[in-house]
Amino acid sequence: MELVEKLAAIEEIKMLSSRRVRYMDLKQWEHYGSVHTEDAYSESYGDAPPDQQPVTDGHRNRVVGPEALTEAIKNIMEGPAPMTSCHHLHQPEIEFSSAETASAIWPMEDHLWWQNGETREYLHGYGHYHERYRKVNGTWLICYRKLTRINVEMSEGFLLRPK
Repeated sequence: MELVEKLAAIEEIKMLSSRRVRYMDLKQWEHYGSVHTEDAYSESYGDAPPDQQPVTDGHRNRVVGPEALTEAIKNIMEGPAPMTSCHHLHQPEIEFSSAETASAIWPMEDHLWWQNGETREYLHGYGHYHERYRKVNGTWLICYRKLTRINVEMSEGFLLRPK
């Protein structure tokens, strides 16, 4: 991979991941699946209580495919007590295993909140997204994501949100 191609790919991957969190924060569900490959999977729900973690083919904390990924995050963000989020991605470490495959570690911070009567319930998390990418028909897409958290601050009632 030539240097110019590599730099262009790095920028494309940065924009791709930024687009994903923007679609999530703005609840643009019609676009969320478009940043993922058809076989993309996520293991980003490990911090949720076990009864709230998605299960795919007997694997807890796994969601597979763009439609399922969209529905999983949509179900968390919407419902009787809609949640608002703001995700920040910081400078990634991007490595290429070929001209069409890459991986990255993104330092991240997220804020999630919902209104519980007069009380604002919140979660403020810090950690890393571990992502893998594949170039499909000339376009970089996310094919894997895992969230690892290093710290979480939350209000007492955050996990008591009505489903």
